[in-house]
Amino acid sequence: MTNSLKLRSAQPNGTPGVVASAVYLRGRRVADIPIEEAGDWSRKPGHVVWIGVHEPSLDLLRHLQAEFGLHDLAIEDALKAHQRPKLEQYGDALFVVARTAQMLDRRIAFGETHLFAGRGYVVSVRHGASTSYTPVRARCEAAPAALSDGEDFILYAILDFIVDNYMPVIEAIQSEVEPIEDSILTEAPTETHVRRLYQLRRDLLRLRNAAVPLVEVCRRLEQPGLPGIDASMYPHFRDVSDHIRRVQEEIESLREVLAFAFETCLMTGQAQQTEITRKLAAWAAILAVPTAVAGIYGMNFEVIPELRWRYGYALVLTAIISVCGWLYWRFRQNRWL
Repeated sequence: MTNSLKLRSAQPNGTPGVVASAVYLRGRRVADIPIEEAGDWSRKPGHVVWIGVHEPSLDLLRHLQAEFGLHDLAIEDALKAHQRPKLEQYGDALFVVARTAQMLDRRIAFGETHLFAGRGYVVSVRHGASTSYTPVRARCEAAPAALSDGEDFILYAILDFIVDNYMPVIEAIQSEVEPIEDSILTEAPTETHVRRLYQLRRDLLRLRNAAVPLVEVCRRLEQPGLPGIDASMYPHFRDVSDHIRRVQEEIESLREVLAFAFETCLMTGQAQQTEITRKLAAWAAILAVPTAVAGIYGMNFEVIPELRWRYGYALVLTAIISVCGWLYWRFRQNRWL
């Protein structure tokens, strides 16, 4: 065995951007290795190198490209990190893009994960808001029999973890929407409610656009012909597809609830405006009576009816009060006041 392949403990985190870098044999960790030795280990029969990096630099991606022979287009996509979920095949290697999501400051923060999978290696590249895949690695290492299936099982485990993390986001939104929905039916909606409902609807649409394309990715992984994907893994990828469809159903259901709540807010606001308009119109009609009478008697004409009549003021005031009282009663009857 050459010196470069000697079994030794490495410090992957010493390389900026590298979260973990290990080699496995029959589902058990053999060693933590530096990036410079990853290619040699991946070419050893039965060995699988699993590397996780976070927001890597171009130099780090070039190192990974040199070790595993990654395609230039895949490297370019992994560096830009603004890709739609997809599956690309480059020779005997697969390149998978998935969108991640998590709640940060009451908003859905999105990130990306790019997965390179080929004979003897899996490289995960994380960008933006994304939960660490350390729990995935720990779960796989706790089940060496399953991990011994190789690269396709690691690919499945990461995709399954990404999809499972959509549900806490949906549950967080559900727990926030329900109190808002209840308050809308019992009290007047505020501008804050309307703004928040609009934000949640927009975030859910973005979550749907991030999750649903993974159905097509998993469908392709279920079909024969892709390198490195054994037929025994097809049910696992089918299970991920089922989870995504469930996520899609939950999103659609929640968007309907938000649409109902949003429309209820708007209709309630319009009803309140109509109520206020009616009250203002009713009071304007009532006040128009004394205004009109006072306006007539306020004109500076020399001859005014009942100008010198002793009971003129009393009669006019009584007439004004009577008419205003009758109008008030009528408006109350019609529920305008």
